[in-house]
Amino acid sequence: MNKLTNTRSKSWGESFAVYAHPPVVAMLFLGFAAGLPFLLVFSTLSAWLTEADVSRATIGFFSWVGITYSIKFFWAPVVDRLPIPGLTALFGRRRSWMLLAQVGIAAGIIGMANCDPRTELAMVAGFALLVAFSSATQDISIDAWRIEAAKIELQGAMAATYQAGYRIALLVTGAGAFYLATGLPWQQVYLWMAVLVAVGMTTVLIIHEPESKSSRDTLMREQRVVDFLERSHHLPNFLRNAMAWFIGAVVCPFVDFFARNGIGAALIILAFVGVFRISDITMGVMANPFYLDMGYSKAEIASVAKVFGVGMTIAGAAIGGVMVVRFGVMKPLLLGAVLVASTNLLFATLSLFDPDLIGLAVVISADNLSGGIAGSAFIAYLSGLTNTAYTATQYALFTSIMTLPGKFLGGFAGVVVEGFGYFTFFVYAAATGIPAILLVLYLMRRMNVDRDKLNDLEAGNA
Repeated sequence: MNKLTNTRSKSWGESFAVYAHPPVVAMLFLGFAAGLPFLLVFSTLSAWLTEADVSRATIGFFSWVGITYSIKFFWAPVVDRLPIPGLTALFGRRRSWMLLAQVGIAAGIIGMANCDPRTELAMVAGFALLVAFSSATQDISIDAWRIEAAKIELQGAMAATYQAGYRIALLVTGAGAFYLATGLPWQQVYLWMAVLVAVGMTTVLIIHEPESKSSRDTLMREQRVVDFLERSHHLPNFLRNAMAWFIGAVVCPFVDFFARNGIGAALIILAFVGVFRISDITMGVMANPFYLDMGYSKAEIASVAKVFGVGMTIAGAAIGGVMVVRFGVMKPLLLGAVLVASTNLLFATLSLFDPDLIGLAVVISADNLSGGIAGSAFIAYLSGLTNTAYTATQYALFTSIMTLPGKFLGGFAGVVVEGFGYFTFFVYAAATGIPAILLVLYLMRRMNVDRDKLNDLEAGNA
């Protein structure tokens, strides 16, 4: 039976107590570790390069280092399967990769801090790429640890604390770095940021390596690798071993997902994963231009949309985590899909009036609370789809599919705004959320049917 159907309703007391579980607490610090490098290779780095008189075109090219976050599924099988000499024996599969990635992040940030963008721009770019690659690798291993370290009902709360830690890290490396830069050179600011990598390293040393068990069906699929080796004696050893590794690390995770769900259901699930975040990604592209075009000052945008908005997102994520424990995954997932789409209509309404801080705060409260609830439920849902034998590979695939359609449609956001105005754009953004709502309703119905069949089978056996 699907892990997502194997949940029972809990009391509110049990639901709130979820935040006292050690793995849930650990995710707060691992979320901080994951969020720490992000702005240091994006907007914070852009500010440093701007002050160093680097051309705007060159600064734009620096954003390409972010491609590593979108293609991390290419090396996720390596993180899933390849042991690190010395480290894996000491710390286990997941923690060893986290530590190695954190060493890479720290080394890259320190390397950037020891460069002068005016004369060593290529070296800055190289170290920034090291930070981004190591950060994406850390994301793979943290996601795998989270899924394997706790049951499905804890995943919503773990997603909530992860989002809280991540957002705190963004404040530290965004607003915090800018504050430090008013009195220190950027090189020293980056050195202080490198010191904060110790938060993640300390957490990795404290947490336990999760146990990963393979199901009978998984072991049978893995047997195909052995069968391949037995049938390929005519090939050179290095080629046989490489092909066997590829089958086990890359082919088997995909075969496993389709075998467990069936081809039709698997395609529907992947379609749902791809459309769930379209609405908020599309809206997010035009958020800052909308605030500015409406006449809100930069200070107002920073205070309400950024600082206050982060607090609302963290609150929403916490609520979502409790709801997953209380009601299971699917009901909060449906609520999140409805709220994320419908809050775009609040922005459409806001666009019809003159700038008003209270109105902006109300709309952003609703939008960020909705995003937090949806985020916790969606991460819990994706976690339940994975097989712990291939956690890193399958989850990296899901997160890549999750953002690609939204990023594609988001590219047309400006065209809609210029052609039809903000009101129509936000209505359009809301409409892009309808497929996600319909698909989650279908998946809920399908799961109820599967549960009824299982109950009938158990009753018959009794």
